[in-house]
Amino acid sequence: MNKLIEVKNISYSYDTSRVLENINLDILENDFLAIIGPNGGGKSTLLKLILGLLKIKNGSITKSLKNDLVGYVPQNTNLNTDFPITALEVVLMGHKITKKKLFGYSKEDISCAMNSLKKVDMENFANSKIGDLSGGQRQRVFIARALCTNPKIMLLDEPTASIDVKGQKEIYELLKELNKAMAIVVVSHDISILLNYAKNVAHINKSLVYHHLKNNNNNIVDIDKEHLCEVELLSALGKTEICCNHTHN
Repeated sequence: MNKLIEVKNISYSYDTSRVLENINLDILENDFLAIIGPNGGGKSTLLKLILGLLKIKNGSITKSLKNDLVGYVPQNTNLNTDFPITALEVVLMGHKITKKKLFGYSKEDISCAMNSLKKVDMENFANSKIGDLSGGQRQRVFIARALCTNPKIMLLDEPTASIDVKGQKEIYELLKELNKAMAIVVVSHDISILLNYAKNVAHINKSLVYHHLKNNNNNIVDIDKEHLCEVELLSALGKTEICCNHTHN
């Protein structure tokens, strides 16, 4: 498969605190990559470096696609749920700027936003106030906002945080469906994503260990002496298979 994003020898520090050390990672076309690891391990920092929200200090990140083909759903979106804005208006905020100052959004803009809402099964809530929606419904709206530019890859930072179990499953099923047309990269603490959705896993705790997941019944247990994370534990319990060779960075 084609590489959409290539991360090479990335290291990053906040002041004197090193949070990423020599990270190498390829994100492929149609990949479903879960990025896991402890709080403060550097997961969100890597995502922000890929998006260009942080300036690269050491190493390089190469993209084979334009920035507007990268969709992003940030963690804990800072939208004021008490503000009287509808789901449709939230989605329109993610649209390419074609708005006319005096006449609002064009019919084409609105049609595009409604199509994005339809993709996440939220078109019937287009005129609902964002504060009246459940956590899972709001997250679907934020995903629809990221879909406005027809991205080839979607990056999501903790998309199921503060959502109930039913809502979490609905979000992951939605991402599984979207994965048919684009690559998905999810930063998450939710182990269920490893069992049912992810194709590959990057465990980040300053450095990176990469795991290929396989979907069959022949469970391979290969516990690395220098690294133990959720992937190895699930493999040891017979819940998933990982390939024998771990890629260390």
